Amino acid sequence: MLPVKTILHPTDFSEHSQYAFRLACSLARDYGARLIVAHVMSPHLYNSPEMGPLILDPVMIEQESKMRLLALKPADDHVVVDHRLCIGGAAAEIIAVAQDEKCDLIVMGTHGRSGFGRLLLGSVAEAVLRRAPCPVLTLKLPFPASDASTAPSPPEPVRD
Repeated sequence: MLPVKTILHPTDFSEHSQYAFRLACSLARDYGARLIVAHVMSPHLYNSPEMGPLILDPVMIEQESKMRLLALKPADDHVVVDHRLCIGGAAAEIIAVAQDEKCDLIVMGTHGRSGFGRLLLGSVAEAVLRRAPCPVLTLKLPFPASDASTAPSPPEPVRD
């Protein structure tokens, strides 16, 4: 059994991250592990070469991000949670926290983009997978009930 004492959950506050957060909390509860919930703010959020400077108040955005981060609380009060707000490139900051805190597992949501969308937006999850100092569990949202007909069927059990 893999010893898990510290779990890192990076969040972008999306529905995908919420789904992964619930699993990270369950794992932290089951293993008695500490959970670090981290959000990374981009330093480039306030300036765009195409549009020029964006009129955003960095202090206000940082305060709002902190409030959203601190609002993420596990359902079980026994889970110990540390909240981290980082500024920089998402993948690099996630990996730095995982190294600094000697994390045993990273649990993160993925948007599951492919093709041109992934080429344009990049993949934080893929960069973390490639460079993380520990195992990484990535989660996509389950199929919605309305799409159940297009969901792959579970494999049939093998009988002898």
